[in-house]
Amino acid sequence: MLRVQFEEDLEKLHNQFYAMGNEVLSQINRTVRAFVTHDRDMAKEVIEEDAEVNEYEVKLEKKSLEIIALQQPVSQDLRTVITVLKASSDLERMGDHAVSIAKATIRMKGEIRIQSVEEEIKKMGRDVKDFVESALDLYLNGSVDQAYEMAALDEKINHYFENIQELATEEIRKNPESIVTGRDYFQVINYLERIGDYAKNICEWVVYFETGKIVEM
Repeated sequence: MLRVQFEEDLEKLHNQFYAMGNEVLSQINRTVRAFVTHDRDMAKEVIEEDAEVNEYEVKLEKKSLEIIALQQPVSQDLRTVITVLKASSDLERMGDHAVSIAKATIRMKGEIRIQSVEEEIKKMGRDVKDFVESALDLYLNGSVDQAYEMAALDEKINHYFENIQELATEEIRKNPESIVTGRDYFQVINYLERIGDYAKNICEWVVYFETGKIVEM
């Protein structure tokens, strides 16, 4: 009977984590779209809905610690709980960065915009969203080999960061009046790059879940 209850609790954890992941995925998708389309109303929605992501993390943390205290899991059962606990923290930080991008969208009203840079940011945002989505799918169905393969996608995100930084710098050099805009571009690509890092962290937690080894990819 205890085992049945424990497995039910774990299933609830998995479901809540995936629901949180989908909410964060929506945040990332909408915040990038808001930024490149200059949609301040959508940006405000992303900011307002961050409370829901935070609430997910609090519930997951509370439930995880409750399971550890009451069920005293060992071996892979314990790794399951720890994986959810750690990966949900990574998701919450992704949500925080999505909010920061939304705030930049609002802050940039009336500033000079550089179309070529924003086109690249749009591409970077799309690939970051795809990376997060793949990491969530990996959590549900993945293997260690897939985790290593997927973590390598972070390099692509890093290349975007470097290339957009160079492009924005060149455009600011041509038009010094866009320096304030450039500052916001640099911040936004930094937030996107960090989201990619947290997606890679989830790949690392999948390896931990499967093998018990803490790795840095």
